[in-house]
Amino acid sequence: MTLPAGWSARRPTLDDVPAILAVVHAADTFAVGYPDFDEEDVRSALTAPFVDPARDSWLVTDPDGTAVAWSILDNPSGVGREWVDVLVDPDRGADLRAPLLARLLERVAERVAERAAERGLPALTARTGVYAPETRWAGELTEAGFTRIKRYIRMSLSFADLPAEPAPPPGVTVRPLRADDESDLRLFHRIYDTAFRDTPDHDPLGFAQWRELLPSYGKVWDEWFLAEVDGESAGALQSSDQALDQGLGWVRTLSVLPAYRRRGVGAALLRRAFAVYAAKGRAGAGLGVDLANPTAPVTLYRSVGLVEERWTDMYERSVPASRV
Repeated sequence: MTLPAGWSARRPTLDDVPAILAVVHAADTFAVGYPDFDEEDVRSALTAPFVDPARDSWLVTDPDGTAVAWSILDNPSGVGREWVDVLVDPDRGADLRAPLLARLLERVAERVAERAAERGLPALTARTGVYAPETRWAGELTEAGFTRIKRYIRMSLSFADLPAEPAPPPGVTVRPLRADDESDLRLFHRIYDTAFRDTPDHDPLGFAQWRELLPSYGKVWDEWFLAEVDGESAGALQSSDQALDQGLGWVRTLSVLPAYRRRGVGAALLRRAFAVYAAKGRAGAGLGVDLANPTAPVTLYRSVGLVEERWTDMYERSVPASRV
């Protein structure tokens, strides 16, 4: 990667975690108003199962040796789309922002093309997000061939005046997942996989691969729940620990089988999760929702008190595989 005299671009190592974190914090503060990553998140990104920092990441430093930009590819499951992060310190990288981002995006696209060839695919989709303040980033992505495809919103609920958990609708029961029970894990996976098959971005994973990925989401098993209707399996809720630093419980996935939708199953699962989060001293709860989801979950989330907090637009680009 060609840069002006004194600037350098190299592949990062775990020794660079603090420097990378400084870039991430600067970018996060501009985009969402506060640091949304910690040191362990950076370390996890560099050591993720389908990430090779020597091929999938770049770190750019200025003439003083200070990190000003970082890029990384991620694909938690090893199937489907590639997630692109290109972060620039809005202050230190301001003078070179446009050419710097253009070069990093070019290198990222080249690597996505290689990854497509490695997987024997004709092309791969690269996807990234844009927060509301990042208007320049949206324009830069468009110039690089990315197209806006949809919007996610983050929703949250304060527990300051959380009412007592109401009784679920007649016939609906909710219980914690038994993590040491293989049949319970398989049931959870079946509900999740079946419920999300009618959503456009779902990448089906077999049980073994899904189970292998669970540690990356956090295993707070008493915050995972299964629901039944008249004794029949109907829904599941998966929590993660990604918002603990903000004092929040986080709903990672909410799955209700098609035959049991609009019967109070989702609301019962959410209210049980909120009650457990609150009992642990959390200040509130949050989740992200895809506005393109055909099940229209925003209506459900509003009905249990969640409100829109901010939005993120998704941009993507199809990258043809490299010739081998």
